[in-house]
Amino acid sequence: MAQKKLVAYFSATGTTRAAAQKLAAAAGADLFEIRPAQPYTAADLDWTNKRSRSTLEMNDPASRPAIAGKLDNMGDYETIFLGFPIWWYTVPAIVRTFLESYDLSGRTVVPFATSGGSGLGRSAKELATYCSARILPGKMLTGASDGEIRSWAASLRP
Repeated sequence: MAQKKLVAYFSATGTTRAAAQKLAAAAGADLFEIRPAQPYTAADLDWTNKRSRSTLEMNDPASRPAIAGKLDNMGDYETIFLGFPIWWYTVPAIVRTFLESYDLSGRTVVPFATSGGSGLGRSAKELATYCSARILPGKMLTGASDGEIRSWAASLRP
C-alpha cells in the first residue's frame, strides 16, 4: 500500500501557495492550507513595523495564532510536506500552532519554504521542537520550476 502524503502550507501572500500546489501535483499528495482564524492584512505583515502583528507574534516565543479549520484525518498521512514563508529566518508562529495541534509521532515532515532573500535559516531545527515527527532536510522553493519541484519530490525517500 502506498504511503499517503500531504502538503500542508501557510501562505501569507500567495507565493508559498503556488509552490505548494506544484509540489502536491508532483508528489501525488493531498493539499491543506493552514489558514489563520484572523486573516493577515498588509499592515499585519509589515516586518519593518515593530508593532505589526507578525512582528509581535515572531518576537513572542509563546505566540500561537489561532488556525481556521483543522484537518480531521491527519492520522492518514505518513509524510507531511510542510510549507511556509521564512519569517525572521524561521517558521511563522502559525506553523508552530499547526504542528502542536496534531500528534505527529511516527510521521515524517519535509519542510519547504519561500523567501524574498533568505534561506531556511534555523527553521528545520526549530520544527523538531514543535513536534515529534522525523524532520527531513528542507528545500527553498522560491521560483522553482515544475521540473525542479518534480525532481526534488522524486528524490525524497521519506
